[in-house]
Amino acid sequence: MATYKEIRGTQIEAVATDPSNPVEGQVWYNTTSNVLKGQAATTAGSWATGGNLNTGRSAVGSAKMGTQTAALAFGGQIPPPRSALTESYNGTSWTEVNDLSTAKGYGAGFGTQTAAVSSGGNAPPGVTANTELWNGTNWTEVNNLNTARTQLSSGTGPSTAGLVCGGYTPSPDTAHDLTELWNGTNWTEVNDLNSSKYGIGGAGTNTAALAFGGANPAKTDTETWNGTNWTEVNNLNTANKSSTGAGHTNTAAMCIGGGPTPNVKTELWNGTNWTETTNRSIAREYLAGAGTNAAGAIAFAGEPASPNGLQTEEWTGAGAGVTRTFDDS
Repeated sequence: MATYKEIRGTQIEAVATDPSNPVEGQVWYNTTSNVLKGQAATTAGSWATGGNLNTGRSAVGSAKMGTQTAALAFGGQIPPPRSALTESYNGTSWTEVNDLSTAKGYGAGFGTQTAAVSSGGNAPPGVTANTELWNGTNWTEVNNLNTARTQLSSGTGPSTAGLVCGGYTPSPDTAHDLTELWNGTNWTEVNDLNSSKYGIGGAGTNTAALAFGGANPAKTDTETWNGTNWTEVNNLNTANKSSTGAGHTNTAAMCIGGGPTPNVKTELWNGTNWTETTNRSIAREYLAGAGTNAAGAIAFAGEPASPNGLQTEEWTGAGAGVTRTFDDS
């Protein structure tokens, strides 16, 4: 049998503290804890608890192009009123920053922590076309959507090139197949979804987007956008509405949570198929998210509002490094 030195070209180190940046396959003996340790890669993604929002709520907008360590949450529902609150996440804790100009919930959000867009949703006295732009410090009202609606897709793209689709307008009850593109100044209606729906999850950009799930009733539908048209592709494994999405492309995305009964599910999209993966700890719908499967995602807020509207969960994708402790069993 080959020895560790023959395989790795070095002896097992004896160290008082664990290495700060070990590589996969590295093994060492910790003389402080008197244990043998090694660096491995995770075989499946996992969820962990992050810092709580300062104010629990559901139907929150998020900067979808944000990251696990630089996220933005805005608006939402604090039953019964709408909220204008904005909070910024640094990977550990949420900090309240300047409010939206208009309190609203069930809107779409996209962009980053320092340059985001909030569009549509419910705002007194009803459904709104309101659009606001975040510059890292303040929100400014800019040009409205062409069609006011609520529960439109969770949005995709940066703040200068975004996309929203679907949605709902009450009185009379109307589900939409509409798609609108944002160029940083104006909204333009483009080709519709293949089916009308609302409560849609979204991921990607305005030239490579993914829309999945929706209502009513809850759907397994998945559609991919190539910058011009929507194409129906393989369905979610579980019918879902009011989920959130993560992923900055339409070939690698996540569907997180959703309803109609709040769930703990996570599904991963590889450009062709959805695969069910590790569940979260907290069942909720009308939640928000950001990040990617590979680099790390984040999910926060949602219903039931207490306590789930406070909580944050952080995703580490498969292949991430993890330190293992060896025993003699």
